[in-house]
Amino acid sequence: MDLSSEKIQRILSKYKFHDVAIEELQKIHRIYPGMKPSTGTYTFSDSTQKDLLKLMGTVPVKYGGRSYNFPILLWLMDSFPFTPPICLLKPTSNMVIREGKHVDGGGRLHLPGLHNWDYPKSSVVGLLNEMIAKFEEDPPLSSKTTGENKDPHELLAFVSNLNLNDGGSRHHDHPNNKVSVIGGGDLGMASVMSILSKCKVDKLVFIDVAESSTKGGSTDLEIFTLPKVEVSRDMSASVGSRVVVVTANAWSSEQSYVSVVQTNVDLYRGIIPNLARLSPNAVLLIASQPVDIMTHVAWRQSCLPPTRVIGAGCNLDSERLSHILDINLNTHKPAWVIGELSENKVAVMSHIGLNSSVQPEIAAGSNSTKPLLDRSLEMMKNRGQRSWSVGLSIADITNSILTDKNKIHSVTTLAQGWGGIGTEVFLSLPCIMGSNGSMRLAGVSLGQEEDSKLRESVTSLSNLMGQLKI
Repeated sequence: MDLSSEKIQRILSKYKFHDVAIEELQKIHRIYPGMKPSTGTYTFSDSTQKDLLKLMGTVPVKYGGRSYNFPILLWLMDSFPFTPPICLLKPTSNMVIREGKHVDGGGRLHLPGLHNWDYPKSSVVGLLNEMIAKFEEDPPLSSKTTGENKDPHELLAFVSNLNLNDGGSRHHDHPNNKVSVIGGGDLGMASVMSILSKCKVDKLVFIDVAESSTKGGSTDLEIFTLPKVEVSRDMSASVGSRVVVVTANAWSSEQSYVSVVQTNVDLYRGIIPNLARLSPNAVLLIASQPVDIMTHVAWRQSCLPPTRVIGAGCNLDSERLSHILDINLNTHKPAWVIGELSENKVAVMSHIGLNSSVQPEIAAGSNSTKPLLDRSLEMMKNRGQRSWSVGLSIADITNSILTDKNKIHSVTTLAQGWGGIGTEVFLSLPCIMGSNGSMRLAGVSLGQEEDSKLRESVTSLSNLMGQLKI
């Protein structure tokens, strides 16, 4: 492999593992001499840019008894080979991309080898071999159907991806309302069953994360197959989801609370970035514990807008609170539990009735509402957050997103700028939930006791985030 050009040498000199990277590039050249190096500027999802080395070439694919050359592009990160490359299909003008399990609409490849990358066990040569095998099973490229190009072999891959409905019109076979639940265990199962019951989904993928302490339960779903449910252990099965629910936890036997939470953060590091790449337009709904911290971590690791990374937070408590106020205390006004999911959470009420056509707003703390809210919170005591009840809460939030319902939920969200909070911290706040994620209701002046609890949570959560390695 010719790496002698001045541009390539200049970029390579900035690579953290320069000598190892060159050695790996030579290995690639020996097996795949058609992969040619060059330089370019890569733009990340947060609009930052970096000058990197890239490899361009083709991989040989056999399909339908014929051989094809599929053009690909590999961007090598500056920590290569200890981090995996970003892999893209580069179709020519007479090719179209077939979006599927291992490729999105933009041509980005999502393979198990990328998700499980672990150098030196993993290599680009191994990745290219895996790529060829996957392409031969399900070709991600096909020829455009033009009047001059009617070769049935070349159209086979394209036609195989189309179905005819009763009206005779064609559509892609990937679902629109797709939801993925990541993490096994009781909460994962409860979320799956609740979403199936409440939401109109085209497909629900249940991914049992092997590294999670909440793994298990998926085997029974495989035995007793349910309509529209796919059980997988491959993260790439979540591609194209509209909502991704994460219930995975990785609690360790560490002694300190910070160390225990760090194990969950480490688990997320291998999950969240991949989920965001596979479903860049999804809403991430976090249910791992502690939910305020893990939602903050997920937002940092995903590089998604804060409106599309939320936590289940105090939604269950809020629904219980509104029910008690409406049924037991006859107030007929919506209310929400806000703040940290702890003893510091506080209750707020709307000044608009449940049946009003006007958008509810949070009322400022008053002497008349405080006794009602305190009584309601007292009535809620000893109601634990069991898996099935949290699962129902998750399904309710999911339904608001899928149906663009614009219902107000108290979900964990970026609280910075709300009610005078200047710190980057995630707390449960009343948010309008729709297909594009969350939109906070305006902040209000709280009573002294409630405001003090909120500030205490901001301080403690901020301190904990500062001790974690994200």
